[in-house]
Amino acid sequence: MDSFPAVNKCASIGREKHTVVADMDGTLLIGRSSFPYFALIAFEGGGVFRLLFLLLASPIAGLLYYFISESAGIQVLIFASFAGMKVSNIESVARAVLPKFYSGDLQPESWRVFSSCGKRCVVTANPRIMVEAFLKDFLGADLVLGTEISTYKGRATGFVRSPGVLVGKNKANALRKAFPDARPDIGLGDRHTDIPFMALCEEAYHVPSKPEVRAITSDKLPKPIIFHDGRLVQKPTPLMALVIILWIPIGFIIACLRIAAGALLPMPMVYYAFWALGVRVTVKGTPPPPAKKSIGQSGVLFVCSHRTLLDPIFLSTALGRPIAAVTYSVSRLSEIISPIKTVRLSRDRATDASMIKKLLEGGDLAICPEGTTCREPFLLRFSALFAELTDQIVPVAMVNRMSMFHGTTARGWKGMDPFYFFMNPSPAYEVTFLSKLPEELTCGAGKTSHEVANYIQRVIAATLSYECTTFTRKDKYKALAGNDGTVVEKSKLQPNKAMGC
Repeated sequence: MDSFPAVNKCASIGREKHTVVADMDGTLLIGRSSFPYFALIAFEGGGVFRLLFLLLASPIAGLLYYFISESAGIQVLIFASFAGMKVSNIESVARAVLPKFYSGDLQPESWRVFSSCGKRCVVTANPRIMVEAFLKDFLGADLVLGTEISTYKGRATGFVRSPGVLVGKNKANALRKAFPDARPDIGLGDRHTDIPFMALCEEAYHVPSKPEVRAITSDKLPKPIIFHDGRLVQKPTPLMALVIILWIPIGFIIACLRIAAGALLPMPMVYYAFWALGVRVTVKGTPPPPAKKSIGQSGVLFVCSHRTLLDPIFLSTALGRPIAAVTYSVSRLSEIISPIKTVRLSRDRATDASMIKKLLEGGDLAICPEGTTCREPFLLRFSALFAELTDQIVPVAMVNRMSMFHGTTARGWKGMDPFYFFMNPSPAYEVTFLSKLPEELTCGAGKTSHEVANYIQRVIAATLSYECTTFTRKDKYKALAGNDGTVVEKSKLQPNKAMGC
């Protein structure tokens, strides 16, 4: 590679009509190892035992990669991660999980050159199915040449299709087929097996290995990564993967203890029980006192930013009293283990209004709308309906912190959300009570319900330093899970015990 100049010598001005071809690991990405991304596929698509299988196979892959054949080592990783897995699951993880981790590892000098060119191509040994979504959707790649996996009846076999793993001469051959009539202008690579394809380009530059280089910031991407799914908080390096595997049995037992404490103890004691069990609950602002039924005082409507299914639980913990919550869907397991009452909306406005009015007359109520905007029809009605029924509205900004597992998912089974949150070694929730909505900003003062709902959204976003978008819950589910996130409608609205919304 010393025969090629370093990438920092490559000019990036006036490249609008040029074509760039780049390798991925070690070139576009700072990290030279693709293990963490195979580990994400294994865990998110196959579970902890698949991750264990990959971890056990990784020493064999390493020996083959460095001492016998780069191609053979990559084939072991592909087999351990993909064999028997549904192709749709692989595509789902590649679309919903990997982009966040890939974007946090972009090499700044390579990106400077890559982004300056009018036509962008990536040639990589990684399976195309694994990297194409990120490269095309977020880096603006026009063409992705990668290893093609073999499938049978909708499942990956674990093997690769001809001509095999794209390394060495296979990369060069793939590039010749893609550009039969003209040579690409720029080639970027980082290892000796990249030389064959780099030699086909008019200019070629090598990317030195510098693990200490800081990745580019997300605001430099052509398209910001807003939606992310997946259970893992950190990129699973081999060491981190081992820690995850060893922790899960212990963490599950701890999670059961924490859930039991929240479900069985009186609510005033839950705050202290959580602290004793390593769950940190921070309360900011001044919460309103409970409604006094004796003088006919109606309850307060708490409008929370949605983080996980546990939002109403931690709201109740912060208040020291159970608060009923309203939702539109919840898993059966969450209903069983919940310490609070939850009612499900029926989507019939008259029925919902009658039920909610009775609940507010009897005490406080919480809603945690999942949408980020009030232009989605159901969530617009969901938020607006409450604004029309009461002027006693308190916005609540919710923030949670996790070090190992995310406590929510769009693709997986929602019933495991509480368990994953509580499986973190020391999870935390921060509950900030904001000022009650001024009377002049309520429906009683002439504001429309839509104006009230959108104002609350802006207040919570400003508190959390978030930027409001026009994306909806439906947009999120389309991007992450490939569906619109709709649930089976209920013919009747019935009070249930549930984990929350």
